[in-house]
Formats: sequence, C-alpha cells, structure tokens
Amino acid sequence: MLAALRRPLTDRRAALLLGVPAVLVVTVIVAMVVFVTIKAWPTFEHNGLAWLGGGSIDGNTVDEQLGTMVEGSADPPPEAYALRAWPLIFGTVLTTALAIALGTVIAVLAAIFIVDLAPPKVRAVVVPVVRLLAAVPSVVYGLIGILVLVPFVNDHLISEGQRQSVQNVIPLSGPGVLVSVVLLTLMVTPIMISLITDALRSVPRGWREGALALGVTTWRATMSVAVRAIRPAIVAAAVLASARALGEAIMLSMVSGSNGYAPRIQDGLIFLFEPLRPLAATIAENTESINSPALESSLYAMALLLLLSCFTLSIGAFAIKRVLRTQGVR
Repeated sequence: MLAALRRPLTDRRAALLLGVPAVLVVTVIVAMVVFVTIKAWPTFEHNGLAWLGGGSIDGNTVDEQLGTMVEGSADPPPEAYALRAWPLIFGTVLTTALAIALGTVIAVLAAIFIVDLAPPKVRAVVVPVVRLLAAVPSVVYGLIGILVLVPFVNDHLISEGQRQSVQNVIPLSGPGVLVSVVLLTLMVTPIMISLITDALRSVPRGWREGALALGVTTWRATMSVAVRAIRPAIVAAAVLASARALGEAIMLSMVSGSNGYAPRIQDGLIFLFEPLRPLAATIAENTESINSPALESSLYAMALLLLLSCFTLSIGAFAIKRVLRTQGVR
C-alpha cells in the first residue's frame, strides 16, 4: 500500500485525481442553480416577465406587496405571488455600477502608485494594509456607516429645501444611495487593488524601460505600456468586485434606508440622498418570514436573478478579454 502511494503519479492518474474536485464543484454549482430555479418557479409562473417591471399592484408598493405575502396563507392563490421587483433591481444595479466605476479608477491609480511611484518603505506598509482592508467584515463597514456617515450626511449634506422638495414622495434622513455607494466602494476597492497590483508587477520591466528610453515620463510609460497590457486583468478585477457588490446584504441593509424605492436620477443630485434597498438586502431582511410560500418563492427568484447576473458578468468579461487579447494585449 505504502509502496503504491510512493510511486510517481502518471499523467492519467493525476488528471483523474485532480478532475474529481473540479467535477464535484461544477456539480454542486449546477445543483444549486437547479434547486433555486425550482423554488423560484412559482413566482415566474404567476408573474411572467412582469416580475422584472415596476409600478404598483392595486396601489401597493413593492414593500407592501412583500408585506402582503408575509400575511398570506399556507396555500396562497396565484394573485398572492404578484410582485413588481424593479425598484429592488434598480437599487442593485445603481449601487453596484457606481461603486465599481469609482473603485476601478481608484484601484488603477493606487496600483500604479504602489508598483511604480511609492518609496520602498511606503510600499511595505501600504500593501499589507490593502490586503487587511479586503478582509474586513462587511458588518464593520455597516456599523461605521450607520454611526458616522449617515448622521454626517443627514446633518451637513441634505438641506432643508431638498427635504421639502421630495417630502411628499420619500423622506430624506441620511441613509441612501450616497452612503451605500461610498461604503460599497471601500469594500470592493482593496480586492481590485490587490489584483491589479499583481498584474502590474507581472509586466516585463523591459517594456517600461523601452518607453522611458524614448524620453517619456514614468507616468506616461506606465499608462501607455503597463496599464494597456493589463486591461484583461482590470476587467477580471472589476467582475470579481461586481460579484462581491451584487451579493452584499448586511452592510447595505444597514445604510441604504431599507426602502423599496427606485431613486429618481432625473431629480438631479438629490437622488444621491434617496433611500433604496437592493435585492441581496431584501433577501436578508425577509428570511424570518420565509415560511410564507409566496414570499419564499419571491426570495428565491431574487437569488436566481443574482446568480444569473454573476454568470452574465463572467461571460461578458470572458468575451471582453478575448477581444483585448486578439488586439495583442496580454
């Protein structure tokens, strides 16, 4: 027995041995998607694509629709599944898109500083701090947001005129888009910085030195050569951060205002102070009432939408990287 274990692995045996965990992971993921789809099916069966839309049902907002489900019977009629989830979907898209856009810019600039411009002593401190920030629990960010940022926004950024201008539509009290995006950016940016920094370090130094020999500055050499070369890595970092942002629940539940309202961008910058509630936060806040069949199916439908969103992001990122590589960017 021991002699058999000590023999070197053949390529075939190694492939079989390493293939088992890979197949197991794929099987678990497929099983999870199938399970969530089955659980979510009653919602899609009774709502169709109208589930993705907005508007009220019998004058009820999305929060009131969810509340009706909680109070429903154990054998709900088809109309009990009625839900228009657009405000929750819009809140998810809005916070994620803004956070990833800000985070990508900050991460690229920070990675350039760490790799090319920072003194060695500064770099030795910054790199561990960035990795530490990537591991901070989301509830800590939520606590800082609800105790520090929300009161600051309420007391110093929201004017009385702004409150009165929307008081008949939605109350402004601090929690909302701005605080959610700021904290979500702080959460995902360290992950992106770490990935982009490693990618920048992998760019052959001779490429930068060749650009410097032509007389350009270090900044120009980095932007025109190194950053251009790692565009696939930047895309991959943005996708990974997007998946983290889409699934964030606890922090956003604490600082978003927990209101099923779709902020009105057409109102101007005041929309930054309007409350919202993303899909993941909605799932987290309603798990105690999941014994209601209609609500359970609706929550699984939200989970399925998040899964499909992450899958779509992965496919899109793969396609973008293929395009960049065909252009000679590696």
